[in-house]
Amino acid sequence: MQFEDVVYKINDKNGGLFQKNVKVEEKTILKGVNGIVEPGEMLAMLGPSGSGKTTLLTALGGRLGGKLQGKITYNDQPFSNVIKRNTGFVTQDDVLYPHLTVTETLVFTALLRLPNTLTKQAKVALAKNVIDQLGLTKCEDSIVGDTHLRGVSGGERKRVSIGQELLINPSLLFLDEPTSGLDSTTAQRIVSTLSDLAKGGRTIVMTIHQPSSRLYYMFHKVLLLAEGNVLYFGKGSEAIQHFSNIGYAPAMAMNPSDFLLDLANGKKIIKISYAFLPNLTCYLIFRIINFAGIYTDDAKHDHVIDKQKLISAFKSNSDGQLKLEHHEINESDGKFEEKGSGKWPTSWSQQFFVLLRRDIKERKYESFSGLRIGQVLVVAIISGLLWYKSDTSHMQDQIGLLFFITGFWGFFPLFQAIFTFPQELMMLEKERSSGMYRLSSYFVSRMVADLPMELVLPTIFLLITYFMAGLKATAINFFETLFTLLLSVLVAQGLGLALGAVVLDQKSATTLASVMMLVFLLAGGFYVQNVPKFIAWVKYISISYYTYQLFIGSQFHIGETYPCSEGQCPIEEFPPIKQVGLDLKTQWIAAMALVIMLIGYRLIAYLALMRIGITKKLA
Repeated sequence: MQFEDVVYKINDKNGGLFQKNVKVEEKTILKGVNGIVEPGEMLAMLGPSGSGKTTLLTALGGRLGGKLQGKITYNDQPFSNVIKRNTGFVTQDDVLYPHLTVTETLVFTALLRLPNTLTKQAKVALAKNVIDQLGLTKCEDSIVGDTHLRGVSGGERKRVSIGQELLINPSLLFLDEPTSGLDSTTAQRIVSTLSDLAKGGRTIVMTIHQPSSRLYYMFHKVLLLAEGNVLYFGKGSEAIQHFSNIGYAPAMAMNPSDFLLDLANGKKIIKISYAFLPNLTCYLIFRIINFAGIYTDDAKHDHVIDKQKLISAFKSNSDGQLKLEHHEINESDGKFEEKGSGKWPTSWSQQFFVLLRRDIKERKYESFSGLRIGQVLVVAIISGLLWYKSDTSHMQDQIGLLFFITGFWGFFPLFQAIFTFPQELMMLEKERSSGMYRLSSYFVSRMVADLPMELVLPTIFLLITYFMAGLKATAINFFETLFTLLLSVLVAQGLGLALGAVVLDQKSATTLASVMMLVFLLAGGFYVQNVPKFIAWVKYISISYYTYQLFIGSQFHIGETYPCSEGQCPIEEFPPIKQVGLDLKTQWIAAMALVIMLIGYRLIAYLALMRIGITKKLA
């Protein structure tokens, strides 16, 4: 892999919230970066925060769009789907499903990413081989876990993330700070594993924050960045000698990475003579220098490192070497192996069923958590007790119960669904960027997996409340009420999915959903029967309005009567019922309106997710 004169620019907005003139300035993140990595080599990118390490890694991995300039080739080939299938990319954060075991995580990944030329048994066997290769056998049946759920250790979780990429046997493997947050022993084990992979003929490229000296000497090549500029590229063992030749050398033996990072940060240099000092004084000064990260050069006074001098020195010494290495790679005529045919490794139906199984395994823990079940049971029992054995002699009470059910099962699934896509956004971006599956197969499997889990709790709620409250105990009335409840739950869930996908910010989406549902409830006609005309139209887009209509129709029918001051009055004349109507046409319109919303909200959510993918490509 070779990269020449790689430049990346972004538009940076300057100006506060209340400033009228907001200036958009172009900011250069990468400034003409060059380098070559051969098969069997491991390249480490070093540099302080904001130096452009992750941006360069993302660009080399083919995942960065926007104003990217320069030339990046893989065996003299531009980036393509073939190269994408031969490339693994491990992000800094371990984006994994917490409730799946190590084996399940790797098996599901194998079933989705490996081509149809392999049987299911062969894919599972490859997942088992990766578990053995990465030393995960002892924890293969343990859940992955996360910050809120105890699972495997941080090092094991990182190896699982690496294992997901090794399943495709990549020729190129990119890793963004694979040792971040790990102790030195675990970090060494991770890098040793990567070194062994490189020895097998792979090209390994990683960013790393501040490696220990043991890790540093495992790297074949080192790339040092500072503010988007290359200060050094070459063998790690020759880095200190390179800077010594241009006047910068460490005052004592130390970790080379510390020395390089201090140069990139521009720390002060000081010249100290030790000839006339006693040994003890020399030792103390040495310790202070080592602690402070101060180095010596040929000058006899304090000064700040001239980064431009370092950049110019590297460019003048590196051009010939890069051209020579490029010539050697051209003669190797290496070719990437074609893995599968077409854009996707598996068919739509295969993706759907694998994702469906994975979604059910992961989602069941959240959908049937003790907190959610307890919440629904408590509300159901309290509702049943408050409306215990009410009958047609308490018409207003029964209608109040139906309106309460409308409101509760409008808010509850809505706020559960809002968090779906914002929480899964990182997982979706990670898996989609690796070409694992189609967006449509993911979306449909997600909707289908939710059906049994989202409909069980409202059914249990109604079974408890319905008969305790004394609603009509006939099969047709009960199932009409149940159908209305389940339909309204799915519509409210669809609204939550749409809001979550469009806004993608949990707090903003929750606030917007609260306002919308309150407006729907207020305009539904229960609290205010004489709604002003200028706002009355809101009820026609209200989930609560149509659900309330169907609930009324499921319990009361034209021709029935209720006790009134005149004896028995037609039930359709009761004011709240008269306002919504009981005729068959009204009921069908309400049902069709909810079905349209059921489809429409999910379509909006799908289009919003498509927009995310398009925006990311153009960013």
